Amino acid sequence: MRLMFVGDSMTIGSAGDLTWRYRMWQHLCANYGRPFRVVGPHHELYDPATDAATSLDYGAADFPEHARAHLAGWGRGWQHLAPLIGDAVRTHRADTLLISLGLIDLGFYTNAEQTAANVRHFFAGARAANPRLRAVLLPVIHNVRARDEPEFGAEVVRFNELLAKTVADLDQPGSPLLLASLPEGWDMVWDTHDGTHLSARGEHRLAGAFADAMWQGWEVGGLYGH
Repeated sequence: MRLMFVGDSMTIGSAGDLTWRYRMWQHLCANYGRPFRVVGPHHELYDPATDAATSLDYGAADFPEHARAHLAGWGRGWQHLAPLIGDAVRTHRADTLLISLGLIDLGFYTNAEQTAANVRHFFAGARAANPRLRAVLLPVIHNVRARDEPEFGAEVVRFNELLAKTVADLDQPGSPLLLASLPEGWDMVWDTHDGTHLSARGEHRLAGAFADAMWQGWEVGGLYGH
């Protein structure tokens, strides 16, 4: 398995974070039972001091450099990564994607229907690079803005409905797609530190959503526990 993490600020993480990528790597090391590799074009965290992805200051000393690879960026969405995914998959020979995207698109760039169209564009590029690619997608988690702005919250709900339909439409026997379940009872006080970005508990819960989907859908890695 050659695994690529794809996402926005919740996936890249900020200087000093462990990240849910670290939690997922730990889970797979303990439970997968077969060789795997984390791949991707980037290794950095976002650094607030430079307002760019320039930090290597991970919060876990045991997180090796080779496992820090990703295709994620602060402020990135489906529309930003769709043009990049083909080259990333081809260059790094990724066969499994774990994807958490959509909040940025809906918040600043595209409505639910346009964002869903970019999901299709993304997978067209990814499958052109690897026709047997598989992926797990996480619906957009409500953040503080979705809670406080009803119109934005409704757009998130609408996109998640369209995402479920898109995953069902694009799922193929030779290139399976899974829709992960949103972490039950997500609590912005305990699962984030600012209403959006992940606390340690949120990192575990996001990793758990992906891990449980992989186990239930593909019998990969076991159910998540910590």
